[in-house]
Amino acid sequence: MPVHLKSRFPRVFYGWWIVAASFFIAMYVGGVVFYGFTAVFEPIASEFGWSYTQVSFAASLRGLEMGLLAPVIGMLVDRWGPRRLIFGGAAVTALGLMLLSRTNSLLMFFGAFLLIALGMSSCTMTVLMTAVANWFRQKVGIASGIAVSGFGCGGLLVPVMVRLIELYQWRSTMAILAVGMLGIVLPLSLLFRHRPEQYGDLPDGRAKDGVAFDNGSVAPQVIQTDVTARQALKSRTFWHIAVPFTYHVMAVSSIVTHVMPYLSSIGIARSRSSLVATGIPLMSVVGRLGLGSLGDRLDRRLVAACAYALMGLGALCFACAPSGGTWLFMPFLILFGVGYGGNNALRPSLTREYFGRASFGAVFGLIIGINMLGGIVGPPAAGWVFDTWGSYQSMWLVLAGLAVAAMVSILTTPPAGAGVRPLATD
Repeated sequence: MPVHLKSRFPRVFYGWWIVAASFFIAMYVGGVVFYGFTAVFEPIASEFGWSYTQVSFAASLRGLEMGLLAPVIGMLVDRWGPRRLIFGGAAVTALGLMLLSRTNSLLMFFGAFLLIALGMSSCTMTVLMTAVANWFRQKVGIASGIAVSGFGCGGLLVPVMVRLIELYQWRSTMAILAVGMLGIVLPLSLLFRHRPEQYGDLPDGRAKDGVAFDNGSVAPQVIQTDVTARQALKSRTFWHIAVPFTYHVMAVSSIVTHVMPYLSSIGIARSRSSLVATGIPLMSVVGRLGLGSLGDRLDRRLVAACAYALMGLGALCFACAPSGGTWLFMPFLILFGVGYGGNNALRPSLTREYFGRASFGAVFGLIIGINMLGGIVGPPAAGWVFDTWGSYQSMWLVLAGLAVAAMVSILTTPPAGAGVRPLATD
């Protein structure tokens, strides 16, 4: 290509293709399995006569298996790269959805979700964020924000699933979504590459001579800290980050799983409640992009603390809506959606900032694994609260209060420049 055309049409850094593929995989898998579960919750409970606690326990099993697998998946993606894991994960998730469509017992229902969790562990958060973090350093906040915005846009699939269930019933809908998993995620997995150095690049699009492909300027040098998973696990910094994000997962999984049953319990029709269920992840896109980008410019600890404050205020509005008026659902969507979306983008960038890139997958997998404790406890706890008292309000109020503890934990994290401080001297 002539030189003047090269300057007019600069090469797109391949890392952005990985970000785009991550976006669409996150959109489909997150929309179908995570956000979409609320759409199938009531039809399943109604057909089999199971309690809300029993049905929501499937989400707990999903969190348990994903939590146990996340550290292993993190180590595997560091060693093998993301492509094979995403390809295999998509196939297993499709198998789990197909099994779910054939469910005829509670044991089979739980088994389907264990398969889905196994597949999701290999093709969503840990693997996608490791792939992005390997290709970006200074722009890891905005790159991660774009990638995880796919999860937010996955909320657009909730009303689609509600409509499919109305037309074809929930079993046929699960089979349709299983086919979609194979047709969408498998081809996208082939776009992934492991590390830029293997292809003559450096993170953020810098060539070996230091020239950036995406903006034509020399990227400033930054201090790179690489920490092993064992070192990270022994540090105070690791726990200051892991604990508040465990609250994050508890709050999001509880509300997202029970949003439509909760709204039905206070007399809101499924057609309207599906719009609220869609609005939560869509509003999170604002946080994922906005707060993710802001974290590249400001202290990420402060940005994360603000996001937790938004989540807590949002949960409070959610709890008060039955007595204060349905208008409170609007501030709930804005506050909670932006807050949790922002922290979804900040979690990988905080991990990259404090622990480096060499063992990012293993460290991030450990954090995700610990965070899944919140996903194990939250949904069945919310279901038990409703089964016991006939109301969700006390659960939402507890989540609002726990946001304060999350803020304190993240704000007291040592500055990144201080290094990783061990819990005890070896």
